Amino acid sequence: MKIENTKAQMRKGVLEYCILSVLKDEDAYVAEILDTLKDAKLLVVEGTIYPLLTRLKNAGLLNYRWEESTSGPPRKYYGLTETGKIFLRELTSTWEDLQTAVNIVTTQKNKNHE
Repeated sequence: MKIENTKAQMRKGVLEYCILSVLKDEDAYVAEILDTLKDAKLLVVEGTIYPLLTRLKNAGLLNYRWEESTSGPPRKYYGLTETGKIFLRELTSTWEDLQTAVNIVTTQKNKNHE
C-alpha cells in the first residue's frame, strides 16, 4: 500500500469542508480559494476544484457572481448560500466530533494489551 494514495484520500475527504470554510466569512474567486488552501499545505489543482465548486453549487450550498477585474477578465466569486451556511455548521460539528474521537483512539494506550 502506498502512503501517497492514503494521504490523497484523506485530503479529498476534507476538501469540501475546507472550501466551505474558506467561504464562510466572505466570497472568493478560485485563485483566492486555491491560495488559502495552499497556505494551509492542502495542495489542490484547478482541475480538482472546479468540478467540486460546480457540485457544491448544484447542491445549493454555493452561489456565484461575476465581478469586473482591473487586472484581466471578470472573476467569478463564490459564496455560501443560507443552505450552505447551515450545512457548514453541521459539518463543523461533525468534524469536531470526529477529531475528538480520532484523538482519543490514536493517543490512548491500548488497554486490552497491558
